[in-house]
Amino acid sequence: MTAEAALSTPPLASGPGGPEALRPLLATVLDALAAGAAERGGPLPAGGPDAVTARVAAALGDPLPDTGDPGALHDIVRALAAGAADPADPLCAAHLHCPPLAVATAADLAASALNPSLDSWDQAPAASALEAAVTRTLARTAGLTDALVTTGGTESNQLALLLAREAHGSGLRLVCCAGAHHSLPRAAWLLGLPAPVVLPAPRGTLDPAALAEALTALAGPVLVAATAGTTDAGLIDPLPEIAALCAAHGARLHIDAAYGGGLLFSDRHRDRLAGLDAAHTVTLDLHKLGWQPAAAGLLAVARPDELATLHQRADYLNAADDTEAGLPDLLGRSPRTTRRPDILKIAVTLRTLGRDGLGALVDQVCARAREFAALIAEHPGFELYDRPVISTVLFRPAAAADDAVAAVRRRLLHEGRAVLGRARLDGRLWLKATVLNPRSRPDDLARLLELVEGNTPR
Repeated sequence: MTAEAALSTPPLASGPGGPEALRPLLATVLDALAAGAAERGGPLPAGGPDAVTARVAAALGDPLPDTGDPGALHDIVRALAAGAADPADPLCAAHLHCPPLAVATAADLAASALNPSLDSWDQAPAASALEAAVTRTLARTAGLTDALVTTGGTESNQLALLLAREAHGSGLRLVCCAGAHHSLPRAAWLLGLPAPVVLPAPRGTLDPAALAEALTALAGPVLVAATAGTTDAGLIDPLPEIAALCAAHGARLHIDAAYGGGLLFSDRHRDRLAGLDAAHTVTLDLHKLGWQPAAAGLLAVARPDELATLHQRADYLNAADDTEAGLPDLLGRSPRTTRRPDILKIAVTLRTLGRDGLGALVDQVCARAREFAALIAEHPGFELYDRPVISTVLFRPAAAADDAVAAVRRRLLHEGRAVLGRARLDGRLWLKATVLNPRSRPDDLARLLELVEGNTPR
């Protein structure tokens, strides 16, 4: 390469000059994030989809111009921040969408700069060792043996069904309740399994009596999928009773703890997950109740030998003689090939905060949710669905019709004033607040209630 070509080459994020090349760019990004947040001025951009699209288009201009623009980093990041739903705003509480910890986000920058790919050891020597150590620790925390890193609950649930199918055959029948995550029946469809048996859940959770009846009636291999933290209401199925029924009927058990798995860090709330260690597979997701930047999912397994079904041989990645010589074979750790080291941010968070630090965050959001529920219960203008099990609170304006409940949510979204979710339970539509921000204060939650009250059609 000529000296002239070297000077015109954009700087790289890694290598000897990487840190110095990143330093001014990081300052640009941080300035743009601050400017975008100030421009947004709340939890969500105002104006709805059309207004946001117009503002993004104005900032973006020609996405692929003939001549580059050195100001693009600032302009596009600012536009993204101005048009973001900010999970760190206490009035942004619709989804299992957490504000990531600063230390985890900083670690994620290092992962992007170094860019290891966990499909072969020679692309990720340290990252592969880090992943092996941290995943096994997290699996043991859940009472299992090993864990795979995934992109989140959906991939983990799909992997759980894949492992079950390979262990028990294509006639495997999934049994779940109506409150289970949509990724479970979808995974059964993707894997060519028989139509799932979906049990009614009038109280939002899997009913042991209905499960016992189904297991008695079904012939052939069965996979029961229980949930520890439903998406709609944050409910936890009766795991010990379900585990006992599975053992009695010879059924395999998968527990989707994508939301509730974070309770494992809390001394105060860990007992709610009693029975988790009886599962064959468990879905965990630390970009929910773990404050990680997405993606940070895991699938914990009780029988690591079952992971052999994921094994593939590709000579350029895991040649047999390399494996025999001691180079780790990583292709059996995921159905994906190229994989970024998402374990890095998790490892840094675990070491930085420890179990006590993470447990304190869990306790904080659970306490705030209970306080919010108490505030609703005491307010004559609102109806509370039930006391929160984790940190999700369902409520609705008293005597309001479902279309009025839907309308107030959309009005607040359009105005950029608050982000609330929605859930249909007991045949009625409820507003949903999922408290995942440990910095939320009681007066923030009171403000959320005031906004709903002030915007409810009369």
